[in-house]
Amino acid sequence: MGTNGVAVAGSTAETNGMALIACGSALPAISVSNQQLSERVDTSDEWIRTRTGIGARRVAGPEESLTLLATQAARAALAHAGWGPEDLDLILLATSSPDDLFGTAPRVQGALGATNAVAFDLTAACSGFLFALITAGQYLRSGTMRRALVIGADQLSRWVDWNDRTTCVLFGDGAAAVAVEACPAGENGLLAFRMRSDGSRHGCLTLAQTAEQQPVLSGVTAQLGGFSPIRMNGQEVYKFAVREVPAVLNELLEATGTAAADLNWLLLHQANQRILDAVADRFAIPQERVLSNLADYGNTSAATIPLMLDEAVKDGRVRPGDLIASSGFGAGLSWGGALLRWAGPRG
Repeated sequence: MGTNGVAVAGSTAETNGMALIACGSALPAISVSNQQLSERVDTSDEWIRTRTGIGARRVAGPEESLTLLATQAARAALAHAGWGPEDLDLILLATSSPDDLFGTAPRVQGALGATNAVAFDLTAACSGFLFALITAGQYLRSGTMRRALVIGADQLSRWVDWNDRTTCVLFGDGAAAVAVEACPAGENGLLAFRMRSDGSRHGCLTLAQTAEQQPVLSGVTAQLGGFSPIRMNGQEVYKFAVREVPAVLNELLEATGTAAADLNWLLLHQANQRILDAVADRFAIPQERVLSNLADYGNTSAATIPLMLDEAVKDGRVRPGDLIASSGFGAGLSWGGALLRWAGPRG
């Protein structure tokens, strides 16, 4: 462990590393603009953009399940890496909106034909991808696994109240994946990380169960399964993010002796452009080094970080060797940060 309890990877000679090799993404075909939403709720393009930076969001159609999007993103990442599905040891799916509450990752494993891989879901809402990436790192660095796919995917359009203008304008659907593999400590791409939770503030952002009961026998009832739409205290979530995200990233920089000026990119969960701007200002990071695609996709929850990474890798902004400060934050409340180095495909 490093300074302030930060886990610093590669701190001993025998520690293996994790290399970030490749990425891929998948998006629903339908894009819904702010102007289109204003036809349903009392809002406007100007109102949404000035408060969030969002201009449009993707909404999954009847044939575009979460399983399908996650599988498409996984296939794209495998192709980018030059791997076959049989090369995988682990598939981690970060999602809060599975197609099956018993788990959607095994469906993705089956669709890929990744017969050698164990697959399971990890639920941590908007922190999910970063938490899953760190979790995968522990398997790879321990030597128990060699190659993994970390997928972030959410379909929150199914849980949005489309008559609530405070939430329906924020969320979109999408999926993205990152291929990672074990590597020598000297090539490690997970340089440091920190994960935090504060359940005392869980009520700030919820997708809660409904309380409806169904009769079973005389004097016996059982809860009828179901969930209420997303509810959020926007002001509290904003204050939480602009306070905790800079704090956790500062701990990582101090623990690793890294100056903010040494960072090539700031890659945060894409929730609100004002949050991205506030964190960048805290570390004096110029806007051209802040990765943002909020205008096109909105908040895709666990998918935002890998979706943005895939876009920046494919258009040539993120290059092998680049140093990235990343943070996920949201419901739980949960948050975390990681210093990452992009490796790119090998060979």
